[in-house]
Amino acid sequence: MEEFIQKALLSSNKVSKKSLIEKIIPIGGGCIHKAWCIHFQNGKRLFAKSNHIDNINMFKFERECLLVLKRFADKSYILVPEPLDLLIYQNKSILVLEWIELKQTQQNLLGQGLAMLHKSSSECSQKNFGWEAEGFIGSNTQVRGWGNNWGEFFVNYRLKPQLLKAKAWGVRIDDYEDVLTYLSSYLNDHHPRVSIVHGDLWSGNCGSTNNGLGSLFDPASYWADREVDISMTKLFGGFNEEFYKGYEEVWPLDKFSQDRTDIYNLYHLLNHANMFGGSYKENSLKILKDLRCRV
Repeated sequence: MEEFIQKALLSSNKVSKKSLIEKIIPIGGGCIHKAWCIHFQNGKRLFAKSNHIDNINMFKFERECLLVLKRFADKSYILVPEPLDLLIYQNKSILVLEWIELKQTQQNLLGQGLAMLHKSSSECSQKNFGWEAEGFIGSNTQVRGWGNNWGEFFVNYRLKPQLLKAKAWGVRIDDYEDVLTYLSSYLNDHHPRVSIVHGDLWSGNCGSTNNGLGSLFDPASYWADREVDISMTKLFGGFNEEFYKGYEEVWPLDKFSQDRTDIYNLYHLLNHANMFGGSYKENSLKILKDLRCRV
C-alpha cells in the first residue's frame, strides 16, 4: 500500500514537488480510514488518509470543514492542518494534509483557541444554523440543510435522523415525539449565537503541539450553538481543568449550559449506538427517559 500511496503522490502537481519521498509509514489513529506519515528527503513530513474512491465525499467534507475552521482560528492559539490535496488514484481516494506534531501538554491554549474560534465565527454575517452539503459524523451521514431556529434545526437535522436510524435496533420515533417537541421549544428559548463548531470534539480529534498550541482535526463541522462542542468534551473525557478555564477566560458559558449537555450529547450517543451498538444503546435510552421527565 505504501508503494500505491507513493505513486498517487507522484501524480500530484501540488505534493510531489516538495522533494523526493524518502519513506511512507502507516500510522494509527482512526477506524474509518488508513493513515500515513509521508517523509521527504528534505526533512518535511505530510499526513495522508486513504480510503476507497466510493468514500471520497467523506474527504471532501473534511477538507471543507478544515478550511472553514482555519478561516476563524487564531494561529497564535490553535492550529488546524491545511488540506493540501485530494487525490484519486485507481480505486482509491487520498486526502493529503499538513503534518502537525502533537504532544500531550497543557490544554489552556486549546481552550482559549476554541473559544476564540467560536467567538470570531459568531461575529461574521452567518445568520442560519446548518451546513450546505451532506456531511459525515463518523461513518454515518450528517444531514445537510439550514434553519434560523436553533431548536427546530437541532431536532429535525440532528436528533430525528439518528432516531430514524435507531429503528434498526428497536427505537420508535413516534414514542418520543413529545420529547422532541419539548426539546425544540426548550432550545429555541436558549437563543444561541451562530458559531462554527468542530462538531466531533472528543479528545482523539484535538491535541496540543510541541510548543503548547492547541490543534483541531477530523472535524464534522456546521454552524451551530457553540455548546455542542463543549458538551462533547464531557462525553468521553480527556479534557482537563486548564481547557475549561482557558475557554471561560475568553468567552464564558452561561450558567444554564450544563442543563443542555445531555441533550447535545444525545446526538453523539445515538450515532455511536447506530454504528457500534453495545452500551451506547442503553445510554441513549437513559437520556431519552430522563428528558421525558422534563416534559
